[in-house]
Parts: sequence; C-alpha cells; structure tokens
Amino acid sequence: MLRVGLTGGIGSGKSEVARRLASYGAMIIDADRLAREVVEPGTDGLAAVVDAFGEEVVAADGSLDRPALGRIVFGDEAARRRLEAIIHPRVRARAAELEKAAAAADPDVIVVHDIPLLVETGQAAGFDAVVVVDVPEEVQIDRLTRVRGISPEDARARVAAQVSRAERRSAATVVLDNSGALTALDAQVKRLWEWLRADAT
Repeated sequence: MLRVGLTGGIGSGKSEVARRLASYGAMIIDADRLAREVVEPGTDGLAAVVDAFGEEVVAADGSLDRPALGRIVFGDEAARRRLEAIIHPRVRARAAELEKAAAAADPDVIVVHDIPLLVETGQAAGFDAVVVVDVPEEVQIDRLTRVRGISPEDARARVAAQVSRAERRSAATVVLDNSGALTALDAQVKRLWEWLRADAT
C-alpha cells in the first residue's frame, strides 16, 4: 500500500486531481466527506458539537446547521479549535478504518487522502508522498468569485485563513500546477499516477 496525501488551497482544483486519480484506480478518502459523516444525526460527533456550541447549531430536521455553526467559529480561533478537537480525531479514525479495509482487499492499493488542511494540521510527515495542487492567489480569488459566487472580500478572507502557498509547497513531494487548462492538468496527473504506480511496486 502507498499512502498519499493530497492537498491544495481553496479553489486550487484539488477535487479535479482526486477525480482523475480515482479514474486511474486510486482509492480516495475524502476528509471533507468524512467530516460531514462523523456529525450526521445520531452520531457521537454531533452530540459533542451540540455539547460544545449549544442547541442552536441543530437544524429543525435534527442535522447539523452548518451556517449557524460557521457563524460561531468563523473568526473565533478558540471556537474553531474546539470544533477541530471534536471533528479531526473522528475523521482520522474513520479514514484509518477505510484505509485498513482497502489494504486488506488489495495490498498494492494506492490510497489518496484528500485533505484540505493537511499542512495546517501537521499531517504531511505521515504520508509516503504529499501532492500539492498549486495556483497563484489571484487564480484562487477568480475561481471563488466567478465559479462559486463568493464575494471578493470573502474569497480573500478564505484564502488568508489557510497557510501560505510557500508553506504548502514546502511540504510537497510533488507540486501540480493547475493555473492553466484542464488538459495540462490531465497530463500532469497521468505522469503522477505513473510515478505513484512505480513507487508502489
């Protein structure tokens, strides 16, 4: 088994890379998806969030009211850290379960952990390789405003909340430049996959 960490700044196109790696046969473990899973109704994760932040973070249908929670933790470092202390250990435990099952089914599997905050959470050293999807900040801002409909001010705040490009790149084994056309990204991911396969075997 080869363990790969995949990360990139918001708007970098990390999900595009994950989709392409999956098409080649990689097993993708999506930290964002797991972060939603561990706070679904009835989970101890949701109960812990409610204990920490109150009933106002529960929607009428019993699910987590993400906008309400976001209003509490966005811009409040202590609140964000409390939330991370609840979510991150549960996400990592679930990711480890999925990885173990994948390795049992195929000892040569390439497991790609898609983790937006991989560098911020100090996980880079735990992987056999770290792939960083990189674009200039102005490209991030453009994509967030044009594609996601986020205001320029909000887009800049979200970019600023993450580590710098330089810090992210310094943790990389491989850097993929996604500032151009998707055809250029296709070629880079193909080369990456060939390298990962060679490394895995």
